[in-house]
Amino acid sequence: MSVELELSDSLAKTTYVPSESLLEKWSLSIFQQQSIENAEFFIRVVDKSESQELNKEYRDKDAPTNVLAFPLGAPDYVVPRTLGDLVICAEIVEAEAKAQDKSLDAHWAHMVVHGVLHLLGFDHIDDDQASQMESLEVEVMQGLGFANPYE
Repeated sequence: MSVELELSDSLAKTTYVPSESLLEKWSLSIFQQQSIENAEFFIRVVDKSESQELNKEYRDKDAPTNVLAFPLGAPDYVVPRTLGDLVICAEIVEAEAKAQDKSLDAHWAHMVVHGVLHLLGFDHIDDDQASQMESLEVEVMQGLGFANPYE
């Protein structure tokens, strides 16, 4: 399993970004839960401007967002299984963590868990899908030692 991390050049040097080893640890917990071996994906950490640009281009939403998932859709038999790309806006994650009175690591872990589940095909478009996805997120987060992110 591997996670490749890239930081946007425009990202403020004071912005917190977890280490690749933490990102891998959080991701591995999802892969274990879903019985996935030998998978990889890419994380690009961006500022609000780049997040807004991507959100507008790919989702027709003219605002920055915390995490965007771009699944690759490669067949399961391709090894390693390349899942796709996550784009995480560090500034949004930091602001949300503060507003929700959560630690930065707890909220970052949640964004990684949430994003990887999207890469695996999970969604929250309707209530049933949202309930299933949130249940998986809570299980993984608690397994990592974090509180339920939805409480």
